Amino acid sequence: MENQTVSMDVISIEGLKVTPQSSVPAFILLLLIYIFIMVSNIGLVVLITMERSLHEPMYLLFCNMSVNDVFGATVVTPRLLSNIFTPITERYVHYIDCVVQAFASHFHAGTSHTVLMVMAFDRYVAICNPLRYATVMTNRMVVKLSVGAWVAAFISVAILLGLTIRLTRCRRVIINPFCDNASLFKLSCQNLLINHIYGLSSAVVILGSSLGSVTLTYLKVTMVCLSGKNKVLNSRALQTCATHLAVYIIMLVASFTPMIMHRRPEWADSGKVASILFHIIPPALNPVIYGLQCKELRQKIVSVFHKNKVMDVKSFH
Repeated sequence: MENQTVSMDVISIEGLKVTPQSSVPAFILLLLIYIFIMVSNIGLVVLITMERSLHEPMYLLFCNMSVNDVFGATVVTPRLLSNIFTPITERYVHYIDCVVQAFASHFHAGTSHTVLMVMAFDRYVAICNPLRYATVMTNRMVVKLSVGAWVAAFISVAILLGLTIRLTRCRRVIINPFCDNASLFKLSCQNLLINHIYGLSSAVVILGSSLGSVTLTYLKVTMVCLSGKNKVLNSRALQTCATHLAVYIIMLVASFTPMIMHRRPEWADSGKVASILFHIIPPALNPVIYGLQCKELRQKIVSVFHKNKVMDVKSFH
């Protein structure tokens, strides 16, 4: 009986499917991308924290995104790397570890949406109500918005996974690169109607509110900028909003691609790869997009590299 309990607590997981010939290149590529995500995002957070001139709501809110991107990449990538040289038939994970990874992956996805909604609100106030910006976007408000973004995603995902872990399990195989909610409830032979209803409802609410609020916000911002008289300020405002919108579109594409591919059996394997890309592509591109497009950030990054270069030259002499 004890052996049966232990065996049900250990699950076989497919992981990343690669041929033996491509396992080394895949490992090196994935490792390099992960290192870049960690260095670029943590570097931006440290830069914003250390530079008092960057202690503005827009940059402080951006720190939420960088932290979430590091979290999202760390949830999936290390385990994929550790399993890449292990035969698929020998890849196992404890059920509790699988639940934790599923919770973390959905928490990352939910927070990606809520943080971008908060950032859109910040740009709306800055551009559409500039005279009230300083009184509305205080440090206290920034903290409230940040905490609200994380807590809203946490509660939604906690209910989602709570409905799944209550189910009894009759299967032990997950055919997916990593653990997620769908993989977990498919281990059960019970009625999954409640799981499907809540899962679909929460996805519609998060995606709908995210897409609706971001679209309406940037439409309003664009109208204000196009009707404004100060062309230079309007151009800068539009450029900043375009940066936010580019990040949002990348996230949406990365979100919807695996959903669409999973609907077609012939695209199933490609859909699994696409689900990994959601945790890799946006976290890798976000710091690049913000670092290149935001003038203040770009100048600070250049000044830091220039300062280090001068110090190296002095130490050499």
